[in-house]
Amino acid sequence: MMRAVVLLLSLLWGLAAAGTNPEGVAFLAAKEKEAGVVKLPSGLLYKELKAGTGKSPSISSPCKCHYAGALIDGTEFDSSYKRGEPLTLAPNQVIKGWTEAMQLMKEGAKWELYIPSELGYGDRGAGGAIPGGAALVFTMELLEVTG
Repeated sequence: MMRAVVLLLSLLWGLAAAGTNPEGVAFLAAKEKEAGVVKLPSGLLYKELKAGTGKSPSISSPCKCHYAGALIDGTEFDSSYKRGEPLTLAPNQVIKGWTEAMQLMKEGAKWELYIPSELGYGDRGAGGAIPGGAALVFTMELLEVTG
């Protein structure tokens, strides 16, 4: 019986460790209450900044996008805007949060995405700039579905 309890607690601890850090959980909970923010069943939150009128991409459709990515404290870690050139990629080539959002967007749309770590870079983080367990904020524009 005691071994079963220890095993169960270990499994639960492992599941908890695989999620968004406490600061990110609090940030996402606060964002969820803001006007205009939509929560999807996956946990992805978004706010439409500009409606699009074009087509939506399929999972493998190449798309031209502008984006800026930041940690919840506002520290920007990447921006196509600053590089002056949009990125071309398909929804199946990116983090899960982007994959889901891109397929819901229409050409011309601009959204702000609030992404739990499970739909981002998870426990591993990325490139030293994104710590494990971090919730992320992206401003994303779907400029064109090119394929």
